[in-house]
Amino acid sequence: MKKNWFEEKTKKLSSIGGYQKPDLNQNALKFDSNENYVISKQFQNDIISSARKNSDVREYPLGGVEHLIQRISEFVKMPSSMIGVGNGSDQILDLILSNFASKQTKVLTSNPTFGFFEERCKLYSIPLITISFSNNMKLDIKDFVKQSKNADILYLDSPNNPTGFQFSKNELQKFIKSFSGLVIIDEAYGEFGDYSLSSLVKTQKNLIVVQTLSKSFGLAGLRLGYFIANKKFTNTFMNILQYPYPLSTITIESGILALDKSNLMKDAVANIKIERKRIVETLQKYDTFEVFDSKANFVLFDAKGIYKRVYSALAEQGISIRKLGKIGNHEGCLRMTIGTKEMNSKFLLAIRDLLE
Repeated sequence: MKKNWFEEKTKKLSSIGGYQKPDLNQNALKFDSNENYVISKQFQNDIISSARKNSDVREYPLGGVEHLIQRISEFVKMPSSMIGVGNGSDQILDLILSNFASKQTKVLTSNPTFGFFEERCKLYSIPLITISFSNNMKLDIKDFVKQSKNADILYLDSPNNPTGFQFSKNELQKFIKSFSGLVIIDEAYGEFGDYSLSSLVKTQKNLIVVQTLSKSFGLAGLRLGYFIANKKFTNTFMNILQYPYPLSTITIESGILALDKSNLMKDAVANIKIERKRIVETLQKYDTFEVFDSKANFVLFDAKGIYKRVYSALAEQGISIRKLGKIGNHEGCLRMTIGTKEMNSKFLLAIRDLLE
């Protein structure tokens, strides 16, 4: 092996780029990361305070993961033997890709899809077969069926990030049942959508449904993801692939306490859906924008030639949204997260002042 192999490898890896996180804007109203501000700060304070009282961080969290999995099992109404956890859904996806895919494995997905997944495929030199969204930001299941014969893995974020698109449940179920390879359905935004496919895992051994407490429960900072899959895969993942202690004691205890208060999460999700409808309908009143339907906790819209001006004008008023630019044939895409009613009103008022 060459003496400078380490430098060459580092140089090669640095050229990949990596997942692009949003800018840190300390005092801005944050509409850029799909975080859930409808869940109250008091909810967070209560569960973390209780978690600290229940924890001794001098000790490894022996038995903690098992206790958490039992609570997730009750929440999703699936056997605990079919549930695994990870340090955010990101880590779960990473471990699946690094152990079940290679340069010879072809992954079928949409374009765009969850940026982290796409960047991880680049890191591991996993080839992607991508299906682009139509002009109205929808996907045709027939395009996936045509390409499925060339693919080993199907990955779909449902609803999709950043478009908010979700296939009809019936057509997606039919496609999954016809696909012989590994199927990964990422339901990070599932609670905001029309359905979950978690129950399909009982009959489809090739299906892994990935979920998280980051979005619906507003626990993004705790990094707590989980998946539902067949018992053999779950056992292998948790005992062989996963770290011995993937979650901190505080995260485990906070997750358990949050799941005990899932009714608060459901109320927040209901409010977000109401606000999502208000934002979509208000933005659609402006001829300047093309607004796309969403089943997630965000709204994607095309501000066309003025998207940079809209983004900058909002930033000057302390409002931070996500600037995406070109998606398919749309050149000026912007994405805003659904916040509290007060936050959303400030955003809509700023848009009105800018355009009227």
